[in-house]
Amino acid sequence: MTPPDRFSAADDPWIDVRDQHGYHRTGLRGLILDAHTIEDLAVAAAPAASAILRIATVLAARITGLDDPELNADTWNRHRSELLARTDGFDTDAVNTYFAKYSFDVFDPLRPWMQDPRLREQCAKPSGINTLVFGRPAGNNLAWLSPHHDQAAMPLPTGEALQHLLIHHYYGASGGCTSRTAGTLTCPRAAAGPLRGTVSFHPLGRTLYETLLAGIPKFTADEQSEPDHCPWEEPQLPDPQAPLPPATWPGRRLTGMNRHSVLLVPGDDASTVTNAYLTWSTQQPRLAVTDPYLVVRTGTGRPPQARPRRADADRAWWRELDSLVLAPDEQHATRRPEVFDTLNDLPPPVRKSLRVRVHGFDQDTKTIQRRWYTAITPPLLAWSQEHDPARANRISECCTAAESTASRLTFLTNQAWKDTCHAAPSSKDPSWTATARSLYWQQAEAAFWHLLDTDTPARITFADTAARALRTATASVRFRHRAAARAIAKAVDALYTPPPPPAHARTPDAHCD
Repeated sequence: MTPPDRFSAADDPWIDVRDQHGYHRTGLRGLILDAHTIEDLAVAAAPAASAILRIATVLAARITGLDDPELNADTWNRHRSELLARTDGFDTDAVNTYFAKYSFDVFDPLRPWMQDPRLREQCAKPSGINTLVFGRPAGNNLAWLSPHHDQAAMPLPTGEALQHLLIHHYYGASGGCTSRTAGTLTCPRAAAGPLRGTVSFHPLGRTLYETLLAGIPKFTADEQSEPDHCPWEEPQLPDPQAPLPPATWPGRRLTGMNRHSVLLVPGDDASTVTNAYLTWSTQQPRLAVTDPYLVVRTGTGRPPQARPRRADADRAWWRELDSLVLAPDEQHATRRPEVFDTLNDLPPPVRKSLRVRVHGFDQDTKTIQRRWYTAITPPLLAWSQEHDPARANRISECCTAAESTASRLTFLTNQAWKDTCHAAPSSKDPSWTATARSLYWQQAEAAFWHLLDTDTPARITFADTAARALRTATASVRFRHRAAARAIAKAVDALYTPPPPPAHARTPDAHCD
């Protein structure tokens, strides 16, 4: 343990984990040393867990040599398979050698871990501890149902403060922040974090050891001319006014894309944080690089623009299943996370048991935090297109049918409401629609899993589900109003009728001379 006036991200306990004996906390060193006995992270905040997984994955790559861009694909896969065959986890000497090379002291005066000590001079005042903590009202925000406000800023245990620091690095808000003056540049605004509003899909092994090795993305470029550094490995603090260095693999790509700069202010004995500086880290344009754990939606523009799938707390994970099992294909509108491209090369015992951990943070693009969520899928690599193309195509067919039926349900319910109430068109869905859509998605998952083992047409099954949801949502109004009953009956019939093709796809009518 470190002295009471210091807190080490490597050695002090701040990361919740689960093993066969229960739950406990550990630091980054213990996380790596005991990875083969740890079953999974148990961090309550999903975005913090997602950030810690990325950092720990880079540590695993550093310690094992899987971060060497000179390794060809066959050598890299063979080395990873050899490591996965070990039962004693990561090499202890290699772990300790790595951690001895760098400072992981959270309150180091010169290089505090994942922070910038220059903020003391470059910011006129701190931002406040409430600004650091997600969920606490700060500034002029009203303190609804919360004991926290700027006149009663309660200290935070340092371990929890570290987790919030990482959330800001990866999911931080855009817009106004504490003003920072760096050289000739003064700015009171920050850009959004690299993962803001996204949902991540991490391979999940039987132990954390398997999780980290399976989660290392493969080097896909032809060469890497510049050295790759994580923020704590950089020889010097970054120049806020300089152009951004390339997004080298894997360190900068997974840990060095942040747009925020943070500095924690300790309490009397470093066990608590009493204040924090939170501001921008760079004003340079964002680098065009995609995180390897995100589902990417490929655009139709020229050139196509890749956009990560947005997190949606109301969207069940199985609705992304087609994106996870289908191999990259120009015909598909989404692409599975890049890290999935290497999973079929894993040893069979690991591959067959591998699940997927889902971490999402439902946020808008600026400042609103809605909700974070997490989920675990069953083992699904056996369904991938490389192993079972028929099952993968059936999954894609069912997911597509579920989504198109939901869109059809929304349109027809809106139309039924307008026909009943003789209302003018509105951009806001009526209450009928929200209730029917919610009921539909509650029942659609059971229909989806049933369809995977049958040859029943997916469109008909989901139409049945949508019809039940619509009738349930409008039961009372159909009983009271005959016009509503007629409109709902018309909508139910239309659910079973395929929608007309787009106007540009229709065959022109023939004309007689």
